[in-house]
Amino acid sequence: MADYDDVEAQARAEGERSAASRPVRRRLPWRRLLLGVLVLGVVVAGGAYWYLTRNEVGTDDAYTDGRAVAIAPQVAGNVVTLAIDDNQFVHRGDLLVAINPRPFRAARDQARGQLELARAQRDNARIALEIAQTTYPARKAAAEAQLASAQAAEVKAQSDLRRQRGLPTAATTRELVDAAVAAEAQAAAGVRQAEAQLAEANLVAQNIDAAAAAVKQWEAQVDAAAAALDQAEINLGFTQVVAPQDGWVTKRNVELGTYIQPGQQILAIVSPEIWITANFKETELDRMRPGQKVVIHVDAYPGLSLAGHVDSIQKGSGSKFTAFPPENATGNFVKIVQRVPVKIDIDSGLDPNLPLPLGISVEPTVRLR
Repeated sequence: MADYDDVEAQARAEGERSAASRPVRRRLPWRRLLLGVLVLGVVVAGGAYWYLTRNEVGTDDAYTDGRAVAIAPQVAGNVVTLAIDDNQFVHRGDLLVAINPRPFRAARDQARGQLELARAQRDNARIALEIAQTTYPARKAAAEAQLASAQAAEVKAQSDLRRQRGLPTAATTRELVDAAVAAEAQAAAGVRQAEAQLAEANLVAQNIDAAAAAVKQWEAQVDAAAAALDQAEINLGFTQVVAPQDGWVTKRNVELGTYIQPGQQILAIVSPEIWITANFKETELDRMRPGQKVVIHVDAYPGLSLAGHVDSIQKGSGSKFTAFPPENATGNFVKIVQRVPVKIDIDSGLDPNLPLPLGISVEPTVRLR
């Protein structure tokens, strides 16, 4: 049995030596060939992709954009009518909210009464001016005539007094002389009184100017009252808050009975006009021009593809318009590739059954040729 095992071991060793002496057979060329084909395919595919997309540039830093108009009342009051609901589409001029109008009607009626009163006072002032333009010249003429009459009476009284004093004592009496003296003094007083009246009557221009100024004052009062009435009418109209444009109601934070203040935002209206704001790297703008075609993919709707064109490129990077723009002249400077907003208008592909809310993500690809 031991001899048999030795023979078997010897035969196995001889077989191993024979196998080692034979040349090694190469079994791996097909693997290398497959690897080469794969590498060549990747290079060809990469070259084809580069060739097909060399005139395209895209970004995932993009979103839908549009006009959202904030609605705020211009007068204060309680909401008595709420004519809209969340996400409702409204047309320009549609009623949104009505504020209690009763205080504003009362203010309008009061302003209307003030206007009527001012008009009546103005009319009275005009009549007074017409009277003054006639009365004061007539008073002046009467005063002048009165002064002339008083002066004539004084001359006569002085003449009578001289005559009485020039007569012999036997030809007159003491009583007649005293009467002549008294008449002369009375005539002199009459002259002084007439002169005073004439001095007062001479203020014709001043009196007429005062009457004219009163007319102007009341005309100004009429204008002020008319302006107050107009403002009251405007405030009454402000109690009806209407839509300034077509769009969807969003961010509504007003309810029936809410007390609202002027300037308080109660809702917003998003206009139907929607565009894309894409933030491209500054290194991607060298060949980008307005009018170039754009293909837009919407993340929310994978099956929706929109077509558009470049409308404009913002004249400034996004960082330039932040609340605190970077100041590169201070501290250590680290160069960062900036992004510039590009506005892209949508030309076609919108589905009315698929709304595009503002701010959702999209991926535009610009055809540079």
